[in-house]
Amino acid sequence: MKKLLLVALLLSQSVQAVTEVYSFSNPSYELRYQALTEELRCLVCQNQNIADSHAELAQDLRRKVYEMITAGKTDEQIVEYMTDRYGDFVLYRPPLNPKTMILWLAPILTVLSGLVGFGFLLRRRRQVDQQPSDAELQRVRDMLNKSDTK
Repeated sequence: MKKLLLVALLLSQSVQAVTEVYSFSNPSYELRYQALTEELRCLVCQNQNIADSHAELAQDLRRKVYEMITAGKTDEQIVEYMTDRYGDFVLYRPPLNPKTMILWLAPILTVLSGLVGFGFLLRRRRQVDQQPSDAELQRVRDMLNKSDTK
């Protein structure tokens, strides 16, 4: 019985997750909080927003967003604070500027380079499919005649 109790205590510690609950004086603050935490990327997880992440940094970022909203900061001020501190990577939709240009242009450049490569492949195939010239035919005949005489 003691072993079972010990195992239950050990498992309960590892399964226990801390979820902070913030109360807002205004329902619009809560909506802004949800929208901002879903728009900001967790820098630890990198493929989750801070609303869904359980990383300590995500918890800190959620707390900071809550503090800034309750302090009366606008969404733009909060996003500006986060990007000043963590860079454009903290945003799921980074702005179009010289630093993030490659993020926006990479898909287009990849498709264009694929189309250009495909065009070269088709051009080369057409050249191979063309009929040989009379001089080439004669040269092949000569080579075949030489091999027959041996």
